[in-house]
Amino acid sequence: MSAAASGTSKAAHSDAGLKKKRGPGALATAYLVIYNVVMTAGWLVIAVGLVRAYLARGSYHGLYYSIEKPLKWFLSLVFIAGIVPSSVVLTGFQVMSRVFLTWAVTHSVREVQSEDSVLLFVTAWTVTEIIRYSFYTFSLLNHLPYLIKWARYTFFIVLYPMGVTGELLTIYAALPYVQKTGLYSVTLPNKYNFSFDYYTFLILIMISYIPLFPQLYFHMIRQRKKVLGHAEDYSKVE
Repeated sequence: MSAAASGTSKAAHSDAGLKKKRGPGALATAYLVIYNVVMTAGWLVIAVGLVRAYLARGSYHGLYYSIEKPLKWFLSLVFIAGIVPSSVVLTGFQVMSRVFLTWAVTHSVREVQSEDSVLLFVTAWTVTEIIRYSFYTFSLLNHLPYLIKWARYTFFIVLYPMGVTGELLTIYAALPYVQKTGLYSVTLPNKYNFSFDYYTFLILIMISYIPLFPQLYFHMIRQRKKVLGHAEDYSKVE
């Protein structure tokens, strides 16, 4: 074999090696497994809380109060940790919208906490996150049951629109209270020469769902085709 051919072969082998996706080290993997197990357990706690409250009351109205504290705690944990093992922009929007809905809308406008729309998005989030964090955990352990993989890339078809509907209806329900009380709004004149209308801001947030939600939804549709359609190797997808 000539030196040129040998060099070409080595270069090709090197390029092939570079294309292989390296996974996290043992310590990082252990940390991620623990993190995802904790998050799975946290959302299971929320799910159990919803079921227990429903059985105790015999009604789904006002169930938000039974899981308010763990919901705030675990959503804040995700926001602080910042561990996003998928599309940063799209998943970042998803995380931010949930933190915003929980703290800046549902927590701040207590009148909407009894709205059925709150239970709608909380239920959608809970089921989605139990599946998602279970998926990440088993993937890291290289032992992913097909049922969890299928659920991860199938349940979102219903859960994502369900969650977004609940979020938008909750923001809409909060608008009259925000307008009446001037919540978080800043009016002129003031020493900073700055004004902010939270009512208008909420409307803009609702409008932002128009371009962003379809991107997230169709991103998952494409991922579903790759994973369940076996078009690409599983390790190439989130």
